Amino acid sequence: MMLPTAPTAPTAPTAPTAPTAPTAPTALTALTALTALTALTALTALTALTALTALTAPTAPTAPGGPPRTGPCGPARRRSARRPGPLWSDVGARASSLPDPTKGRERTMQAAFLVAPEGTEEVELTQPWQAVVAAGGGPSLVSTHAGKVQAFHHLDKSATFPVDLTVDEATAADFDGLVLPGGVANPDALRLSPRAVAFIKSFFDAGRPVAAICHAPWTLIEADVVRGRTLTSWPSLRTDIRNAGGTWVDEQVAICTAGPNTLITSRRPADLDAFCAAFVSEFAH
Repeated sequence: MMLPTAPTAPTAPTAPTAPTAPTAPTALTALTALTALTALTALTALTALTALTALTAPTAPTAPGGPPRTGPCGPARRRSARRPGPLWSDVGARASSLPDPTKGRERTMQAAFLVAPEGTEEVELTQPWQAVVAAGGGPSLVSTHAGKVQAFHHLDKSATFPVDLTVDEATAADFDGLVLPGGVANPDALRLSPRAVAFIKSFFDAGRPVAAICHAPWTLIEADVVRGRTLTSWPSLRTDIRNAGGTWVDEQVAICTAGPNTLITSRRPADLDAFCAAFVSEFAH
């Protein structure tokens, strides 16, 4: 006889498994993301604050005449803000081909060209003018009256040119040197103008170089600035120069430093290349 089997005891329930703690790398990633988010928020706020400050800041008033110039208009010793004007002819078929000196480059030299309203030998004006422009300088046409001057080719009228400044408006302090073109009638008219003579003399008084060609030394005689100086000119002026106390020489170009300034003179249009080279070099110093 089989004995009855004892009942099996019920199995105890299995305890729930505890959640696994996050590993160290996972925690570091979360911390990095939180830091980046905080930094981004701060940067965004700073950017917004900067933009708002710039928007609400008062704008400084602009000085009359526009913003200040960023570059020099001439050499350090130039005291005038005048801009030298171009020398253009209004005679159609004989229009001057001189370049506009106000375009393309800063000024390193300022040269005054003094002429009478009529009688200037054209080539003795235009070729020295071109030499100044080619050297990067700024030439200005000065005369006793505003308007235009009538140039000549020997005894025949040629081109006309606009005046930039009158002798009442210009001063030696505005320029690095003075050029006196020739022509018979031109210096003869200038020496009858006390204002023109005073303008010429002011360059000697200021120690600034002066260049004169052909008959132009007539005006130097009138200004009483040739005494003790050595110079040349058109041959017919030699007696006048000697009578005024100067020493006349028959040379292509004479450079005299025995005085308060440098005086550069030449005889005739054929000497223009040497004349221009000499005065441009002196004016640029």
